[in-house]
Amino acid sequence: MKFTRPRDLATIAIIAGLLTHLLLRFAYDSLPPLPRAAGSTLLAIAVAELVLAFSLRARIQHRPGARPVQPLTAARAVALAKASSVLGALMFGAWTGLLIYTIPVRDEFAAAGNDLFAAITGMVSAAGLTAAALWLEHCCKTPTETPGKD
Repeated sequence: MKFTRPRDLATIAIIAGLLTHLLLRFAYDSLPPLPRAAGSTLLAIAVAELVLAFSLRARIQHRPGARPVQPLTAARAVALAKASSVLGALMFGAWTGLLIYTIPVRDEFAAAGNDLFAAITGMVSAAGLTAAALWLEHCCKTPTETPGKD
């Protein structure tokens, strides 16, 4: 199994940020203001993945009282982790693109100040989701696996 590489996630984030910034340059004045907590749903997903990660980690390491993990369950958790890390990187880039756009125009558009707060909330939540997903992926390794080997 190949583990998610940070450079792949960084590439996704940079491309998403650039595309979001470009889109906002053309259409920002016609968009409604964002809710302040728009990105916080990603944080809820991150918390759920952290709970799953710690549960699976105990089960994979055969801690006393923990049930063994079925291989399909671990495979599904890894698939969830990989998809979530990509989503987190994508949304981090998008929120960063919004932040970079709104900082200079916050005096020009009334909604920009509100969107600035939403962008920061979204960035923090997306970073949390990416970190939780990478931790879940790490927790799904078998104790005999070494990083860097396929």
